[in-house]
Amino acid sequence: MHINASAIEKVVLFGDSLMAGYGLPKEHHLSSVLENNLKQAGFNIQVINGSVSGSTSSGGLNRAEWSLSDPGIDLIILGMGANDMLRGIQPDETKKNLEQIIKIAKEKEIEIILAGMIAPTTHGAKYKKDFDAIYPKLSKKHNLQFIPFLLEGVALNPSLNQQDGIHPNQQGTIKISENIQKSIIAILDKKKIYNFINLSFIINFIFIWIKYPIIIYQTALLETL
Repeated sequence: MHINASAIEKVVLFGDSLMAGYGLPKEHHLSSVLENNLKQAGFNIQVINGSVSGSTSSGGLNRAEWSLSDPGIDLIILGMGANDMLRGIQPDETKKNLEQIIKIAKEKEIEIILAGMIAPTTHGAKYKKDFDAIYPKLSKKHNLQFIPFLLEGVALNPSLNQQDGIHPNQQGTIKISENIQKSIIAILDKKKIYNFINLSFIINFIFIWIKYPIIIYQTALLETL
């Protein structure tokens, strides 16, 4: 297996029990599964479990500054809000907290993948509409790589969840890992294109910088003949 050097070397999962590995042995935590899958795909990326079971967006904001203080962090997967929704916390409050976390990460020059959540109709249709809109609005406003639903393909599937019907089991965690991995690779691909464009610009600039004086010299020489 060939390991690629990449622009992303350290990733932090910043969420709640859905990403923390609740009810699973450590080797089946999302951080472990995602890191192993990335290595199998040829990417030497460390994945750190920075998620806390039971955390709300407010709790995430309270610990964001010190949790993201490591200068080696390149990317966070921000997947919070499920507990806000379960507790009926107003969507505007959740949005405000998530946006503050995004700003803290950006100030530290950490890239962000925003993983969305979808509310049931438990708190009413308006609550669901307002809550569901949080994530696409924030991703668009801050130009973030976006996973519309963290539990895509896992939610409501008994074979992919633990007995509580909420938290992913081993197979569900693998599915979530696959979804996140696609987004990480998408960011890496964008970086490759950006770096290629920059390199092309530098090469063209050097070429012009070298060629232009030669043309001037040749023109001057011809004028003296």
